[in-house]
Amino acid sequence: MMWPSSQASKILTLLLFLVLLYCLYMDTFLFLRIQNYKIDLFDVVENATESSTKSDGVAVNYEDVTWVPCSINPLCHPTVKGLMVDHINHYIYAPLCSMLDLGLKISENLLFLTPNMISFSHVIIACIGAKLLTCQNLAARRIAIVLFQIRMFLDDLDGHVARERKHIKGERSEVGTMGYWVDGLCDMLGVIAMMVGILLYLKNNPPRRGYKGTSVTSLPYHQLKEINSSEDIEKDHTTEIGISYKTKVTFQRIVQVLGLFSGQMVLSSLAWNRYIDIYQELLENSAEYDILRRQAAFKSGIFFSATSLWRVVNPHSYLHLLSLAVFCDKTWGFLKIVHYSGYVCLVIAVGTSEYLVQNIRSFVLNGAG
Repeated sequence: MMWPSSQASKILTLLLFLVLLYCLYMDTFLFLRIQNYKIDLFDVVENATESSTKSDGVAVNYEDVTWVPCSINPLCHPTVKGLMVDHINHYIYAPLCSMLDLGLKISENLLFLTPNMISFSHVIIACIGAKLLTCQNLAARRIAIVLFQIRMFLDDLDGHVARERKHIKGERSEVGTMGYWVDGLCDMLGVIAMMVGILLYLKNNPPRRGYKGTSVTSLPYHQLKEINSSEDIEKDHTTEIGISYKTKVTFQRIVQVLGLFSGQMVLSSLAWNRYIDIYQELLENSAEYDILRRQAAFKSGIFFSATSLWRVVNPHSYLHLLSLAVFCDKTWGFLKIVHYSGYVCLVIAVGTSEYLVQNIRSFVLNGAG
């Protein structure tokens, strides 16, 4: 291990607590920012600026009152995609990308470095990380997780550079463009690399089933305990009340569990991108719809709550949670917990979004809803 497990636990617990507080803080201020200040995406429609200002009830822009420069402030330019991006990417990686871009002048001076080149570079990093994930040594797997987080950071950076060079404010998906498909392909390759690395590790170091009690033959199957932690395996199994590990989890079972989790990733990605596209079309791109109604729908608490669901169940969130599980050497336990339950969360998010899409469409078209 890279450091004593007790110290690692304390550091991780403190870090997770601080990140959780930070994300809740930012979510709260994002909602207040949307409610109390003008949203610039509704001021791009010709002759609509005056109406938008009146409906907001304020005469100032958020940029005029915030002490954090909008060049690095993730709250300045709220968009549909910005409301649906996971917390880590939106509140941590996005500002870091902006600061890196400001420092190195990537968007302005390093024109030879294209967004697609950045996308391809993080595929290479993912392949290196996947190789390290297969190692039995926990330190190597933790280095792999660091590399995969760098991959996700670069995934943010390619989009940031592309938007800066096109002078686009806020997070947006340019569906159908070459950059959109290249970014999606590179993301897919990176995720596949991670799944393959985890699969090979579990194949070579299969979790074990343990029988708790004084007699392994006297206990029913449902009392089996599956583990993959080397620390647990080394427990004393000779005591009368100890755990005696006898059976390894089959490779077929490993493939089944990891396959179900990968299926969630695929469905989550398809649904997440679908609703970003639909919401953008309804609220951002279709100028023929009434701007006041679009703005009212965007600023509603129901819309904010529905999009917040996708912050939790989008594919990037799944990857962050999986990365944490691997780092803590709890990969198999995490996969077992979510390989079915994750589908429930996904169904709730999809059902909520479908209901909301119908209501928003009716509202922006004729005011119904």
